[in-house]
Amino acid sequence: MNTQNLRRRGALLALLATAALAAGPVLAVEGPMEGEQSAPPSAGTSATPERGVEWTSLSGDQRRVLSRFEGKWGELPAERQRALSRGSQKWLSMTPDERNNVKQRFRQFGEMSEDERNMVRMRWRKFQTLTPEEQDAVRRGFKRFRDLPPEAREKLRARWRQIPVEKRRDIIRQMRERRRARALNP
Repeated sequence: MNTQNLRRRGALLALLATAALAAGPVLAVEGPMEGEQSAPPSAGTSATPERGVEWTSLSGDQRRVLSRFEGKWGELPAERQRALSRGSQKWLSMTPDERNNVKQRFRQFGEMSEDERNMVRMRWRKFQTLTPEEQDAVRRGFKRFRDLPPEAREKLRARWRQIPVEKRRDIIRQMRERRRARALNP
């Protein structure tokens, strides 16, 4: 794979990782990530820490979405049941366009190499460690980037790639320091 393709894949990874932020709750349908903490059960479902979510407590729509798990639901760990329950609720609240976007992102994720998927997972875990304000800033920045015309996005990517790696690291470090300083002194 040539350098330009590697750069494009790197940019795609960064964009997918950021795009995944918007679908974070939906990712629960695929199960909790390594080291992820479970949230308490959702309203409207019957769950206990040791037993998880009862299949019969799910709504009919949730059971339809999760139908492939019906036969083995009782064998799933409680944490996984709660994650699937939350994910199905999120899925049901989405518009058809949002669902199509999520399906497309999952397809793209599935087409990545294992190393690329691990990179996305690592970035997602890193995002989870940010404060809510920092997460919002990332989302806003990604939205601004996504809303740019394709030519402007490519121009920004090209400018970024022109900067030597060490200089990029310095820029990122400085941006983080400024964000932290602003967070401490609003």
